[in-house]
Amino acid sequence: MSEAPKSDAYFMAIAIEEAKAAAELGEVPVGAVVVKDGEVVARAHNLRETGKSALAHAELLAIGKACEALGGWRLWQCDLYVTLEPCPMCSGAIINSRIKRVVYGARDAKAGCCDSVISMFDLPFNHRPEIIEGVCAEECAGLLRDFFRSLREKKAQKTEKK
Repeated sequence: MSEAPKSDAYFMAIAIEEAKAAAELGEVPVGAVVVKDGEVVARAHNLRETGKSALAHAELLAIGKACEALGGWRLWQCDLYVTLEPCPMCSGAIINSRIKRVVYGARDAKAGCCDSVISMFDLPFNHRPEIIEGVCAEECAGLLRDFFRSLREKKAQKTEKK
């Protein structure tokens, strides 16, 4: 008996695990997973604070790992699952790596480049991935909301102590 195909929600759950790992490190909870032929080839989470690098976004780290695992920079047979709508930098990497499909959870009203601020993929670049939005959106948004609420509370407590 063959295994049933895994759903977008299945892979987003793995990205959510990555986002939770980021939060445990004090990182903004964003996770990303690259999938080829129904199998995870790479997974990563934000490491900007840990690595002191503006480039350490979950998507970029996952794309880099996928390129290494698959032995090339063209990921045209791969899907990217990410808990937060990709920013301009990550959207550029998606275009350049030829990711076939981007599945994201929560919208990003401040930097989202799939739909929210701009749709980079509607511009006349040489590659346009398919975009699926809103998979596990409430859970993804909740992780971010809880993380930033906790940061504000910690900041308020520090201010009160002064």
